[in-house]
Amino acid sequence: MRPDTQPLLENEWVVLKPLQQTDFDELYAVAADPAVWAQHPNKDRWKKEVFSTFFEGAMQSGGAFKVVEKATGATIGSTRFYDFSETNGSILIGYTFYATRCWGKGINSSVKKTMLDYIFQFANRVIFHVGATNIRSQIAIGRIGATKTGELTVAYHGEPPKSNFVYEITRENWLSH
Repeated sequence: MRPDTQPLLENEWVVLKPLQQTDFDELYAVAADPAVWAQHPNKDRWKKEVFSTFFEGAMQSGGAFKVVEKATGATIGSTRFYDFSETNGSILIGYTFYATRCWGKGINSSVKKTMLDYIFQFANRVIFHVGATNIRSQIAIGRIGATKTGELTVAYHGEPPKSNFVYEITRENWLSH
């Protein structure tokens, strides 16, 4: 059974809303901070023309969200589901970024938990591509129980390919985590 890759998801801190074309300005206001992309493989995504390409890919993915902080109603980032494979029972989660004021506050882990609780109704395995130089994200993904399984060169939408580490978590591991 194919999942809805853009459901409305929420927890006590955030709401994940399906990304709309009209969300560009709010999301770019978060993405325009160069610090957000400092460890990311595509370090110039803070530039409007580069972010526009990223946003276009997000819209085309059919699985992108804007992350809204419940307490303030502010857009604080984005994430997405992509590349669902019914054959392999797998899906990817990624393209995640948050405003720097949200770092180290448990936002990412709460978002990932909400996404994983939902998607494991449909998938047996979730895969994450994390930039080889993105230590912050590698640590964060390890904290939710994902394990490194390999390396891969990833071609981002409209951007040059970059080296990534592959992490994954299975439904069985998630339920016992």
